[in-house]
Amino acid sequence: MKRIRAQWPWVVILLAILIAFLPLPYYFTQPGDAKVLTPIIEVEERNQAKGSFMLTTVLVGKANAAEYLWAKVSEYREVIPEDQIRGSDETEEEYESRQLQLMQSSQHAATIVAYKEADKSIEILNKGVFITGVISGMPAADKLKVGDLIIALNGKEIKTAEELVNRLKKFEANEKVKLTVNRDSKEKEITVPLKPFPKDVVQNSEEERAGIGITYPVTYTEIKTDPDLKIDTNKIGGPSAGLMFTLEIYNQLTKEDWTKGYQIAGTGTMNEKGEVGPIGGIKQKIVAADNAGAEVFFAPVKADNYKHAKEAAEDIKTEMKIVPVEKFTDTLDYLKDLKEK
Repeated sequence: MKRIRAQWPWVVILLAILIAFLPLPYYFTQPGDAKVLTPIIEVEERNQAKGSFMLTTVLVGKANAAEYLWAKVSEYREVIPEDQIRGSDETEEEYESRQLQLMQSSQHAATIVAYKEADKSIEILNKGVFITGVISGMPAADKLKVGDLIIALNGKEIKTAEELVNRLKKFEANEKVKLTVNRDSKEKEITVPLKPFPKDVVQNSEEERAGIGITYPVTYTEIKTDPDLKIDTNKIGGPSAGLMFTLEIYNQLTKEDWTKGYQIAGTGTMNEKGEVGPIGGIKQKIVAADNAGAEVFFAPVKADNYKHAKEAAEDIKTEMKIVPVEKFTDTLDYLKDLKEK
């Protein structure tokens, strides 16, 4: 009896530890860091800058009970339901693959905008559609794999994700399509029927739609540039560094030093039109940039990103200047008037 009494506190402690680290259906996010882009991006015979452009990150991970409770009492940590991070039928591996594909698309858009703005040579080749996720119970789940590259539909070439989606819309449930797929450097012909999407996938749609069941298709683009460009993101995922990639590439392409000697951070997606899109975790990125000593922060206007960035900046009492942007050229307009340090 005495032995049982002596051991029960250790049993309670062990149970508490197990519960604390039990995975929950949530992700946690917290401020990441601000990475200087010069070591990541290299334009051949690039110009040297006195200051730096920096991308900002948010650390994302699976939450356990301890992290959940910590986030609830921390101003700049958040917990987000799993289905708001990953698709309802998306595995962790598919999510990570999608984030890397989005990063690659972000790099391509940044390259296109920067080279065109700098009036440098660039050739853009859209070469198909990467599959980054499939829906269980739909035909694609049995026929296609994450990483497959769709290059043709019924013998007709497919170049972009938008083109694939629009062409599939013309088919009805139970019809079959023949896809030409590049898998492991080998071409395969795969016949796939269409089925109605599950209700939870099209819950916001007024009419029933049929499809093959792929999620988040991404256009595979090859870009040839002159001067040559190399980007090494070391497995950073997501599209939110698009704006800062564009700035760094442009700065290396032009004679003028657009940093003006400052440490300049920011965030925002970039499309081929040069438009800056909103991102998540803006308040956490303000903290990350401030911790890294940034003096200027470019924040997207859309989705109240700029508003939330200002709120965080005021809360942490940073001296960092928060600058609203809608287009890439907005950053250049601001930097033109910035006094050199």
